Amino acid sequence: MNLVTTKTGLDSRAASGRIRSVDILRGLIMVLMAIDHVRVYSGLPAGGNDVGIFLTRWITNFSAPGFAFFAGTGAYLYGQKLKNTDSLSRYLFTRGLFIVILELTLLRFGWTFNFSYSSFTLAGVLWMLGWCMVIMAVMVRMKPVTVGIIGLAIIAFQQVFRLVPLVIPPAMRQHFGWFWEFIYSSRLDSLPGIAVLYVIVPWIGVMAAGYGFGKILLLPQDTRHKACRMIGIAAILVYLVVGTIVILMQPHKEGSPPFIFQLLRQQKYPASQLFLLMTLGPLILLIPWAEKARGFVARTLDVFGRVPLFFYIMHIFLIHGTALAANWLIKGSTHQEWYSTAPFTEIDKADQWALVELYIVYIIDLIILYFFCDWYADLKSRHRDNKWLRYV
Repeated sequence: MNLVTTKTGLDSRAASGRIRSVDILRGLIMVLMAIDHVRVYSGLPAGGNDVGIFLTRWITNFSAPGFAFFAGTGAYLYGQKLKNTDSLSRYLFTRGLFIVILELTLLRFGWTFNFSYSSFTLAGVLWMLGWCMVIMAVMVRMKPVTVGIIGLAIIAFQQVFRLVPLVIPPAMRQHFGWFWEFIYSSRLDSLPGIAVLYVIVPWIGVMAAGYGFGKILLLPQDTRHKACRMIGIAAILVYLVVGTIVILMQPHKEGSPPFIFQLLRQQKYPASQLFLLMTLGPLILLIPWAEKARGFVARTLDVFGRVPLFFYIMHIFLIHGTALAANWLIKGSTHQEWYSTAPFTEIDKADQWALVELYIVYIIDLIILYFFCDWYADLKSRHRDNKWLRYV
């Protein structure tokens, strides 16, 4: 895809708020994410030493970093379309709050199909993305390069946030802990009934870095491709070198998993520096490919990537529904009781699906999702000025 630069220095697609390579990669992220959520309802564990299950879980690790990073990039590109910082800030603030409310209400029901909100509520990926957007509503008033540098600093020095509770007087710490557990996991007491899956740090750093990265996507094609390759390869090399050193420095324990499993199994909650290098490096490296991608796969990913929030909402309800149907076909019962605290499920090994069953249900879900997303993407394209459609 050749990017044509206008006299204002903006790419024609950036001026419309969209760059196809970003949409294709967002679509890829959505497709990978769906694998893990089907896995949740299948009852199969998140990892382990079985190669098939381990890789099924590992490949989905690219989703959350890609969500946050390209949400920042998308905010920058949308700002180029608006050409008004106040409008961009207002949009990020209101949309962020809207996404948080969605997480705590509609999506919470989609995960569990019950109304016991007081006993279990999830602070998941949408919770994190929403609050990061709210924070970005303030940060976008700074220069994009400054926002990007701050984002990288938050990622690099994230462990500092774990020390903050130590400066709080012990008498106040118990009252402060519930709030700080939303910011960065510091082993304090969180609010009862709320499962904090994604804290704000380092994800606000990832979104801010993605915002600063938006400027790179407006560079001339050769320069842009070279920058993406350099950043992507550098991130992967640092991850491989540092990750290897960390493993070799640890004392060997009997029964330890193979070296490659240890290298790939980086800390996700909260996301460590190595985890983010492992996932964001390849995604950035893929941007030149995504710009040139053509054919059925590229078109399908493009459809998913143009309506990511709609995909997310639909896929939770669809995956939960098809899981009940699959259970009925395989086990003779829907077993809805297994999912009252989804995505945290504990299903006896005898009742877990086979890996092949997981992928059959996954493919069926993707086919159904394509038709829904294609319809909604077309609806949005025909009603570009509808302010409500911009939020989903």
